[in-house]
Amino acid sequence: MPKNRMLVAAACALAFIAGSIALFNYSSSLKREVTDLKARQKELIALKDEYQSLKGRVDTVEGKKSLTKVEGIVSAVDEVFQSIGLKQSLKSVKPTAQRELADSVEEEAEIQIEKVGMNEMVNIFHKFDTAPMLITVKKTTIKTSFDNPSLLNITITASLIKPK
Repeated sequence: MPKNRMLVAAACALAFIAGSIALFNYSSSLKREVTDLKARQKELIALKDEYQSLKGRVDTVEGKKSLTKVEGIVSAVDEVFQSIGLKQSLKSVKPTAQRELADSVEEEAEIQIEKVGMNEMVNIFHKFDTAPMLITVKKTTIKTSFDNPSLLNITITASLIKPK
């Protein structure tokens, strides 16, 4: 009888130890899986933030494309300069190219501006960025004015993108 009880007790102890080892292995694999899932969650959150940022930028561009009511790049530039009160500084606007894109038309022009201060230049670029039309600045050349070194002469290559 005592041998049977010892065998039963030993068998129970072995079963308990085997069960404990199995539960420990299962627990550690679940911990690894949780760690992996947390790492994937961080990646997905970063991707979500990047997606929302890009979507916001695309929505802004799409909104500007639909607001374009100007005939061409010349009238768009005139409207921008008139709105900030620098029409007198605008020397010339020369259309240089026109390209057909998939669902829009891109008109390019060279804009020459004379005798503006640094603050006025910043206002010009800000107005291009916030204008209710899609105007992109492709190239800018800034030189000091010959008459007054504190003023600037600016040549901007810009394009207007409007829907077909």
